[in-house]
Amino acid sequence: METNRLSLLLGRLRAGAAYTARAPKLLLGLVLLGSLLALAVLGPSFVDVNDAKSISVGTNKPPSAEHPLGTTSGGRDVLAVIVVGTPQTLKMGVLAGFIGVTLGTSLGLIAGYYGGRIDMIISAATDTVLTIPPLAILLVVAASVRSMSVENMALIIALLSWMFPARTIRAQVLSLREQPYVHMARLAGLSDLKIIFEEIMPNILPLAAASFVGATSGAVLAGIGLEVLGMGPQRTPTLGMTIYWAQLYSALIRGLWWWWLPPIIVLIVLFVGLFLVSAAMDEFVNPRLRRTG
Repeated sequence: METNRLSLLLGRLRAGAAYTARAPKLLLGLVLLGSLLALAVLGPSFVDVNDAKSISVGTNKPPSAEHPLGTTSGGRDVLAVIVVGTPQTLKMGVLAGFIGVTLGTSLGLIAGYYGGRIDMIISAATDTVLTIPPLAILLVVAASVRSMSVENMALIIALLSWMFPARTIRAQVLSLREQPYVHMARLAGLSDLKIIFEEIMPNILPLAAASFVGATSGAVLAGIGLEVLGMGPQRTPTLGMTIYWAQLYSALIRGLWWWWLPPIIVLIVLFVGLFLVSAAMDEFVNPRLRRTG
């Protein structure tokens, strides 16, 4: 049984590597995301991140050799803000996506494997939360938090992003629990936890990974929405808060295009990269999509 499970896992890894090699969408998405990660990691070596603080440089200066992306009305260097804000936005999305998918996967595993009353309770809770407008809850919770930080935003968004992974994983587990190898594991005397984590979990990892990418994209979008409304971290320069300050100081009307355009371009690159990776992983998980493509 151990050999069969190892062979199955190795087969999935080989299939994933082969699919990556011939999937242009996945490669392009990884290149776009990798460029943003490179900006976050290597940027501080070339840019003084202290210029991202208020009143660090002159105000409203257009792009020049000294300030390649200009400065804001608050005395921030836009390039330094991009270098500092991009990893903060990525951090918020990854944290929220990880927490949401971990919670949703755990609930989906429990509901799908045990079924019965446990499944009914978890499914009812999932369906109930799905009927509530998430933006309304986010606005109420965010307005109630006195000191908003990137971590707090990630936690708030994650608490409203676990439902779809839970439903998806539950449906997959309902099918997997009837497979012969699961029945053989029960006959062999394995505990429920071992069956869940050693027999079922490896088969849902690709689906969980695809859900994680989608949840990260949704979390970034929700976080940007809160920040543009002024409910983000006031003292931390993020891409969303940069757009908020540009909007507050009427940068568009005043012709300060270098204030709002760079963060929007970075967000476009981020969303396109996440979309391409998510679409490619959906094709990998769903054979019907792969055949259609």
